[in-house]
Parts: sequence; C-alpha cells; structure tokens
Amino acid sequence: MPNRNTGRYTVTQKYLMTRGQAINFPAEIFNVSLKRNDVYGVIVDIPMSPEILTTMVCYINGAANLYFNNGGEYTGAAQKHRNLVQAAHTLVANAGQLLPKAEKTTKYDLPTDRSNNIFLLTKGGVYKVNLPAGMIPENEPEKRAVYVLYQRVLSELRSCQLKDAAATGMNPIK
Repeated sequence: MPNRNTGRYTVTQKYLMTRGQAINFPAEIFNVSLKRNDVYGVIVDIPMSPEILTTMVCYINGAANLYFNNGGEYTGAAQKHRNLVQAAHTLVANAGQLLPKAEKTTKYDLPTDRSNNIFLLTKGGVYKVNLPAGMIPENEPEKRAVYVLYQRVLSELRSCQLKDAAATGMNPIK
C-alpha cells in the first residue's frame, strides 16, 4: 500500500527521472525493423510492499533493469547473464498480445494501490494496461501470459543479483 495519507508512494527525483527516461526510450536505438504497433519495450510498476515500488524495464534487445522508488537500482545484469536476456526478450516479444486490451496514453501515473501498471512501448506510442491485485480472470489469457513472463524476468533478475553478490563476496540480503 502506498502512503496512507496521500495514496501515493514516496519517490525520489532520481527514480522519477529514470522511469520517465525508460518510458520515453526511442525505438530507433534498437537495430531492428519495427512496425508501428510492434512492442519494443515493457515497463511494469510493481508494488513490493507498503513502502517499496519497483519498476521493471525490459527492451527487445534483452536488457532488463529494476528501479526502486527510494532511488536504488539494479542494472547491467543482461550484459553478464544470458538467461536474463532470453527472459526479457521473450517478455517483450510476446507483450504485443496485450495491445488490444491496452489504452494509448501520455500519462504515466504511479499505482496508488497494489495493482501493477504495464506500459507497452511502440513506435505508434505508449499503451497502458492495469493488472489489479489478486487473481487474473481465466477469460483474460493475454494478461495471464504476460504476467507469467514478467514474473520469470523478475525471478531471473533475483538470480542474477544473488550470482553477482556471490561473485563479489557481498551479502545480497539487506
């Protein structure tokens, strides 16, 4: 849950800037041929606790990063971990199935509850889908599929964090 008084998560300026840059990242950076409604990036706002909001950013090239509302981040893992690249690429490659359920948007509000915001980046604009907390109905297989895929990316990111911490002798549990 976000702050009880304001209904919003407390965020740093760094987080807002990084999240905004991720949402507005241009398709031209990727050396792939994209049609107007091909998804090249997926941004997911994921409430983790009453105080922690995580934004996961994945692109068609397999890059995957985490940004936290307190200004923390975990980036660069895709350069070292092939499983993460595959998971992120699979998520982005399959996210287009959500486009018919998405609304085109120019507003990138943070969640005010436990729901997840999913932003789909296309050359034709940014689209948003909201996943309410709880069970995803069986009659929405597109949402279920994308949810499973981004949970796989989160799992890979956590595995990468643990491997990186072990390689440097640091304790990953803080």
